[in-house]
Amino acid sequence: MKINISSYSFFSIKKLAGIILLLLLISFTPVFSQIQLGEEIIEVDYSNPQTYEIGGITVSGIKYLDNNVMIMLSGLKIGDEITIPGDDISKSINKLWDQGLFSNIKISVVGRMDNAVFLNIDLVERARLSKFSFRGIKRAAADNLREKLQLTRGDVVNNNLIIRSKNIIKNYYTDKGFLDTYVDIKQLVDTSSANGVELIINIKKSKKIKINSINVKGNKHLTLGKIKSSLKDTKEKSVVKPLYNIDKLIYQIIKKAIHFDVIGFYDVFENYATENLKFRIFKSSKYIENDFNEDKTNIIYKYNKLGYRDAKIMKDSVYRNEDGYINIDITVDEGNKYYFGDISWIGNTKYTSQQLNAILRIKKGDVYNQELLETNLTFNPNGMDVSSLYLDDGYLFFSAQPVEVRVDNDTIDLEVRLREGDQATINKVSIRGNTRTNDHVVLRELRTRPGQLFSRSDIIRTTRELAQLKFFNAETITPNVNPDPASGTVDVDYSVEETSADQIELSGGWGYGRIIGTLGLSFNNFSARNLFNGKAWRPIPTGDGQKLTLRMQTYGKGYFSYSASFVEPWLGGKKPNALSLSYYHSLYSNGLERGNENRAAFIINGLSVGLGKRLQWPDDFFTLYHGINLQKYDLENYSNILSVGDGTGTYNNISYSLNLSRNSISAPIYPRYGSELSLSLELSPPYSLFNNNDYTTMDDEEKFKWMEYHKWKFKAAWYLELYDKLVLSTRIQFGFLSCYNNNIGVIPFERFYLGGDGLSGYNNFDGREIIAMRGYANESVTPMYYQDKNIGGTIYNKYTFELRYPLSLNPSATIYALAFLEAGNSWLNFKTFDPFTVKRAAGVGVRVFLPMFGVLGLDYGYGFDEIPGLPDANKGQFHFSINQSLD
Repeated sequence: MKINISSYSFFSIKKLAGIILLLLLISFTPVFSQIQLGEEIIEVDYSNPQTYEIGGITVSGIKYLDNNVMIMLSGLKIGDEITIPGDDISKSINKLWDQGLFSNIKISVVGRMDNAVFLNIDLVERARLSKFSFRGIKRAAADNLREKLQLTRGDVVNNNLIIRSKNIIKNYYTDKGFLDTYVDIKQLVDTSSANGVELIINIKKSKKIKINSINVKGNKHLTLGKIKSSLKDTKEKSVVKPLYNIDKLIYQIIKKAIHFDVIGFYDVFENYATENLKFRIFKSSKYIENDFNEDKTNIIYKYNKLGYRDAKIMKDSVYRNEDGYINIDITVDEGNKYYFGDISWIGNTKYTSQQLNAILRIKKGDVYNQELLETNLTFNPNGMDVSSLYLDDGYLFFSAQPVEVRVDNDTIDLEVRLREGDQATINKVSIRGNTRTNDHVVLRELRTRPGQLFSRSDIIRTTRELAQLKFFNAETITPNVNPDPASGTVDVDYSVEETSADQIELSGGWGYGRIIGTLGLSFNNFSARNLFNGKAWRPIPTGDGQKLTLRMQTYGKGYFSYSASFVEPWLGGKKPNALSLSYYHSLYSNGLERGNENRAAFIINGLSVGLGKRLQWPDDFFTLYHGINLQKYDLENYSNILSVGDGTGTYNNISYSLNLSRNSISAPIYPRYGSELSLSLELSPPYSLFNNNDYTTMDDEEKFKWMEYHKWKFKAAWYLELYDKLVLSTRIQFGFLSCYNNNIGVIPFERFYLGGDGLSGYNNFDGREIIAMRGYANESVTPMYYQDKNIGGTIYNKYTFELRYPLSLNPSATIYALAFLEAGNSWLNFKTFDPFTVKRAAGVGVRVFLPMFGVLGLDYGYGFDEIPGLPDANKGQFHFSINQSLD
């Protein structure tokens, strides 16, 4: 290789050599700086730092901060040594900068005396927040953002505060699907506040960015619809295209039909519906990264349940399409399908392998399902599991560990290694958080007692019983189990959170052509024994679990009623025997004064005494109630409603009531599982059996003076959680009123009136029992109701299917939405009864539980069937309810 050196290269080399020589000279030459102190100049040699003593420190530039505090924060002290130049001043600046209070900091030498230097700290303060406001959003959103931002007057306004505030606002709207939210924060000097600044937060949400499509590749054994259904919080936007690709659907249907492929036939329809019929009711279509990451895990869980143990997501991508919507692509690797092989048990001494296999309910050849295995080993909310077998018998330290010991092609052999341990007894049981409810009220509901063997089912049952009291937040009741393996004992501590149990009912409106006003007070945790203890009035005596209810209602001038009731759930304090007492009085008239010959009035006085008992058989969810009811009906010229004589007279009702009920619901306000069953009988003495009266010749006034009847009622409700808090409520009601003696007939009192909101209550007017039914006007689904004289039905039935979904489970405001199908009817007598000839309705509604007011409801129902003589009684109807009068 030949190298030519030109003149240009020669001069370049000379220039480079000169630069290197200059740098060498600089490196060996002392560098000096000058600091001027008034007229004195101090030379500082940076190559030869000098140590000085701090003779004094001053602070300049600040107006609103204390000078001494700033000196302390700097770390500099008079008398300390300081090296100039050096790191001492840099460290002091950093300490002050870390406070976030200043926009500029400078420390300089302002004087020297012998070996002492005098320093000045010059600071420029940052502005303080005086107020802030939002632009471009509604008031509700602004209130929510204020809680999240936590900005307070006096905060230092720096870059960190601005950036943090922007991020919080953007994240808030991102969680709602507004991915393109623009936030701009302007700072304005607040002349009304010293060193104050006002923040104007401008927010532009833009439009909500929805998910357009979710595309899945690599799925062969799991349909696209099933994969998308496993994505709980990542949903596509609603699409209704029933005719899109209809030709492909028909082709696929014919193809599957020719091969008699029933499963494939179903999959074709499912995929078509998944792509072309997308309805978003309870879940909105929005992209949230954290939710999407969790949903990817749900896809794997779905595959694992079907035996695809090795399934995994190979890759995924999230991107915008040309319309600005989000598309998601997911590629899965399903892997092979596995099956259970032999399952052996190691360490079991109390139960045989055959007994444990019967509880596990997994056989050789079953599809390998890790979730099912864990559920049947540890905790199965819908049935028995292996752990419950031990834990309910005191084996608190029990553990079961499944281990895969052999994988042969698609078959997995398991070995379940048990550690039974010793039985544990309960040492201490305590309760925390009951600030208003007395200890004995809570302790009597506990199923776990010191000295007993530990039982997990007892703890679960105790949690339910505490929730049923309605004194505590059902969502936060927490049993804390603290075992002591050394002593073989366990302490159980129940943590509860008190909620407001008392309720007030205050309403006004228009009904039955009159102004209606109601005032009701319900004290659900009352204490009668402290009634005369002045210190216990806070504002009323509480804590003993008793219930006192006072209610007054008026319909303008012509109607007035009041009632009072008291319930002691543990009569005597030792057993759950409930004593109930109630009295009620009502007056319904045409509004004329007493003594007026045209006055028409109907007066009811009633007294009830009842005793309820919790049963142990068939199980302890059953209760039995006995009651004695005394009623007196006084009528004065009241023939316009009742067909009893001339409308004047006194009618007496003495009855005995018996009610057998079972309640196993999970929670009183929003139950997710369980049932409520009730069978009741109310009957009067059969007077006609003991006298020789000829009732065929008696008029109605004499015939019904002492009422005799028997009344049967049956109610049932079942609750089933279909999917993540989505609950199906199925309810049935039936009622039948009859007589002992056909010559007397069925009494005109105590009859059933079906339809409307059910708010008129029980024992109003002529003692009628009003049953709500949505989609129809009040009491309209009643025989001959459209006529001038209606006497009610003696038999009715009602069926309800209701889907519920909670919007809030906060105990201070529980809210859930619902959609319902309802059907029912009432008949004049048993001969005309047909349980399948019913009036039908459908609609939607919402329930709001507020501790102070109880359960409030608003429903819209559409009645599909006409009511004879009442053209406006069906079709669209709004219904307002209080304390579940519609349910």
